[in-house]
Amino acid sequence: MEPELFSSLTRNDQRRMAEQYVRGLLEAEGRKTLRNVAEQIGGKALQQSVHHFITASSWNWSPVRRALARRAEEAVRPQAWVVNSTVIPKAGVHSVGVDQQFLPHLGQTVNGQRAFSVWSASERISVPFNWSLVLSRNWVEDPARRSRAHIPDASRAISLEEHAGAVALEAADSWGLRRRPVVVDVEGLDAGATVRRFARAGLPLIMRIDGTTPLRVDGALLQGYSDREVPAQNLIGSMNRMRRQVEWSDTSGTGSYRGVVSAIPVILSCPAPAGGTGGGGIGGVHHRPMLLMGDWGSSDRWPSRLWLTDSRRLPLVTLLRLTRLTDVVQRDFAEISEHTGIRDFAGRSFRGWHRHVTLASVAHLIAARAGARRLPAQRRRGAGTGAVAPLCA
Repeated sequence: MEPELFSSLTRNDQRRMAEQYVRGLLEAEGRKTLRNVAEQIGGKALQQSVHHFITASSWNWSPVRRALARRAEEAVRPQAWVVNSTVIPKAGVHSVGVDQQFLPHLGQTVNGQRAFSVWSASERISVPFNWSLVLSRNWVEDPARRSRAHIPDASRAISLEEHAGAVALEAADSWGLRRRPVVVDVEGLDAGATVRRFARAGLPLIMRIDGTTPLRVDGALLQGYSDREVPAQNLIGSMNRMRRQVEWSDTSGTGSYRGVVSAIPVILSCPAPAGGTGGGGIGGVHHRPMLLMGDWGSSDRWPSRLWLTDSRRLPLVTLLRLTRLTDVVQRDFAEISEHTGIRDFAGRSFRGWHRHVTLASVAHLIAARAGARRLPAQRRRGAGTGAVAPLCA
């Protein structure tokens, strides 16, 4: 156990319950509901105490996350932070934040919660340390719903781009952590709005983008090309000569890798936020120099992923390796977070949800450090991968 993670809890009984709850998350079988965790650590007699500790107690989860982030820095030795988005399907409508969530890669809408997280990630291991729960206007503008879920007065409906920025920028601005490059791997984000938010904070950004994102070639570096905005996929497809083969060994020295990447200097238009000014841009628009990368993986016909970064000076092999950290996060979500109950909170309380995912993240850190992994349920059962709702969207 990591007792220093709970030093911000002022009462001995709270610190003791936090440690017991994490132990329950690590040891209970099946879904890590409040009831199952309580039965694991003390039987049915403890259910009321566990429920109160998670949903109604006075302790603040933010200092615990700050301590977790620092411990994750030591354990992971991160090369970057990875921002991810998780959809948590729900059968009912009463769990806090539940709404209709569109999943672009499936072309489907599911009923559930959506949360953003930031992970401390290396090629060896990754650990989540901050979370943000998406609340739609259906929640924040309904006084009865707000009251039942104990949603704080300051909470409001914000854009997905703001959520993606908030989980990383809180850690960078308020927690005293060393600033890292941020890799954002979330479908459906507006590239201009996301880049503008991270640029204002001074954090290097690598962002996965959709092929329809409009870009234009940077004529200052590549002459002879049209200055019209065209979809990113068109640029990649029409400039095969920009492909490069890169090779690297992972940080443990146990494996070597080879990849093909296209790299094209481009200009991204970043409109000013509504009601704001361009801050020096023309017509309220910033024109930011970026690098468009296509990761070809094993395909010769079309890149498997498109990335946009403002870190033009970093070597291509470094940038490509940073983007691959998203695979580490997806693996660890499936093999560790799923089994420490990250998606299992069934309560209706906003503060209960945040406390549960905070302690589930602490459990993730402990399991990751111990090398404790389990195969995802689908793989254990030998099932296919065509699930209706993904773990990470």
